[in-house]
Amino acid sequence: MTFRQPSTGQPAARWSTLAHPPGALAEWLRSGLQSRLHRFDSGGRLSLSLSVAFGLLLALCCAVVALLGFLFKQRGAVDAPAVQWRHPLRSTGALFANRWWTLGIVVATGAWFFHVGALALAPISLVQSVIAGGLVLLTPLADRVFGLSVTRRDWIGVAITAAGLALLAATLGNTGHSAHRDYETATLVLYVGILTAAAFACCAAVVGDTHRAGPVLAVGAGLLWGGSDVTIKAASGELLDHWLWALLTPQAAVITALSLIGLVVSARSLQLGPAVAVIAITSAAANVVTIAAGPLVFDEPLPDGTLALIARLVGFVAVIAGAVLTPGPAEQADVAEPEPSPSPA
Repeated sequence: MTFRQPSTGQPAARWSTLAHPPGALAEWLRSGLQSRLHRFDSGGRLSLSLSVAFGLLLALCCAVVALLGFLFKQRGAVDAPAVQWRHPLRSTGALFANRWWTLGIVVATGAWFFHVGALALAPISLVQSVIAGGLVLLTPLADRVFGLSVTRRDWIGVAITAAGLALLAATLGNTGHSAHRDYETATLVLYVGILTAAAFACCAAVVGDTHRAGPVLAVGAGLLWGGSDVTIKAASGELLDHWLWALLTPQAAVITALSLIGLVVSARSLQLGPAVAVIAITSAAANVVTIAAGPLVFDEPLPDGTLALIARLVGFVAVIAGAVLTPGPAEQADVAEPEPSPSPA
């Protein structure tokens, strides 16, 4: 079963949207925002609609706000009691009893709304590329706001990610024409199912192994949130057309379940692993699978020509590699010189 966005401009469609005011407003927004920002001649030209450009702006806002939320949540998670898998509700309540965790959730909720808006207006691969590139802001945010030192490796990661974003922009091609919300239901279910199974496998692999648990659980949380993001993209058409009625769809249930489970897994990863590295790993895992969902699930076009395709793939890899290479500044506790142990008498 394939979901296609309804065409506009037909008399029947006009009467339908007049009968449903939220749908009429959504159609007006979609049609009114389709003026082109840039158009170049012939093959490989860059063409970006105003709606897609606005979606990418929302993605940039999401990247900054999400990082702040992550840093606040990390501060709360390390002060909260350890998350217990057998008591998820009790553990969640203990997390929310910490004001820093609660503040982080409030900030992250704002980032989520930015993300939903971005996915509704722009192709998922471009949205996630912007968010992945925004991860380089983790270093200056942590340095200036949280007073942590910055290493040369961090700045190298920034440069690699910036280069990757430049390649993505240069090979945009026809991807920026529309939001690309069409998908096959079977493909969506299979893709999200594989991500969910892989996430649970990550959690099961480190039971009783606290040494590796932080980074591995970070991957699991990223996969769960990636599955949620892909489902949000699939449901974005319903959201634009039916607004709050979209909360009653099966996609909304999947989004809620994956988001909440990912929240608990992420909290435990922040308790066990190095803070900023865990944030980078979680974000990178989520971005990899959501970027890949563009052509695999939503039929986003690939660039024309072998060189353009290679450049596009290199750009994606560079964005993620730069994000992984930018684990953030070392915490003061990690770089402090250990006190010498007293000599035996």
